[in-house]
Amino acid sequence: MLALYIRDVKLGIRAGGGALVGVLFFLAVIAVAPFAIGPDANLLARIGPAMLWIGALLASLLGLDRLFQVDREDGSLDLLILGSSRHMLPLTVFVKCLAHWTASVLPLVVAAPVLGLLMNMSPLATFATALTLLAGTPAIVFIGAAGAAVAVSLPRGGLLVSVLVLPLVIPVLIFGVSASYAASTQPDPFLPPFLMLCALMLFFAVIGPLAAAVALKGASD
Repeated sequence: MLALYIRDVKLGIRAGGGALVGVLFFLAVIAVAPFAIGPDANLLARIGPAMLWIGALLASLLGLDRLFQVDREDGSLDLLILGSSRHMLPLTVFVKCLAHWTASVLPLVVAAPVLGLLMNMSPLATFATALTLLAGTPAIVFIGAAGAAVAVSLPRGGLLVSVLVLPLVIPVLIFGVSASYAASTQPDPFLPPFLMLCALMLFFAVIGPLAAAVALKGASD
């Protein structure tokens, strides 16, 4: 599993510049916000956490279609499915999700504090938003694994993955933004929505790989 993780991280970094494209898209979303909303610094600071979350969410969806597509094209996906037992395939999918998150989504979390400066956010709000992104973005990848598995055998399935995944990540977005706002808006508590966000991440860490394994098995039959 460690070898699979290292292999997928290397492929994610090398193939198509996924991390760089995601960060540039994230930057584009945040950079155009002041032009659309106006130069009001207080308004930008208030909506900053929501804009960072929306930008990170959309950027995370960009590369989900590549989660299994590269393996399908070179034939290694069939070997992974045939070589994994019924109980090991979800674990294989879980490791691939972690590798995808490390290569493509973790750079977005690292870039979030820098982009928070463009939204005139306070250091506390910026740190809280980055922390919620660190806890919440893995859930997006775990949910996206199921959508990517459904669309892996379809031509041009990238748009379908986004359509399938986007409604399911709304709870993650809600609790992530709520926790970010609560950290900088007293007396709203930060811990309850943050713990709910962590619980959602753990829930989808179990459900997502299981659903993706079932979809991959069905696609290979």
